[in-house]
Amino acid sequence: MQYQEQNSSWGNHQNTGARRMSSSTNSLERVVKLASVSAVVIFSSSSCCMCHAVKRLFSELGVSPTVYELDQEPNGKGMDRALSKLLGNSPAVPVVFIGGQLIGSMDRVMASHINGTLVPLLKEAGALWL
Repeated sequence: MQYQEQNSSWGNHQNTGARRMSSSTNSLERVVKLASVSAVVIFSSSSCCMCHAVKRLFSELGVSPTVYELDQEPNGKGMDRALSKLLGNSPAVPVVFIGGQLIGSMDRVMASHINGTLVPLLKEAGALWL
């Protein structure tokens, strides 16, 4: 697994509605950009047991996902809110993207694994070569 550390400046924080809207938009744009960086991207929290389980699943499949631990990211809370909106206001982590496409949270990943569609997705994205 590749854990990413982001060194980025988030600028000055101002308490205006426009700034909050911009921050929300920036968080969503950041999530979309990070999700397309590698074949498999997991947005996680370092203390979440379900996040650990999904990372373990990919590891056992032979996949090395890029993992962003939101509790260690400079704008992790904003990214968490953006992910929650993408998932229809359900709890945000873990969230998995394969080939830049949103797969979903743990339930969707496990359903895909059980019904046999996860491995073909991983192969198509270039995360598996077998």
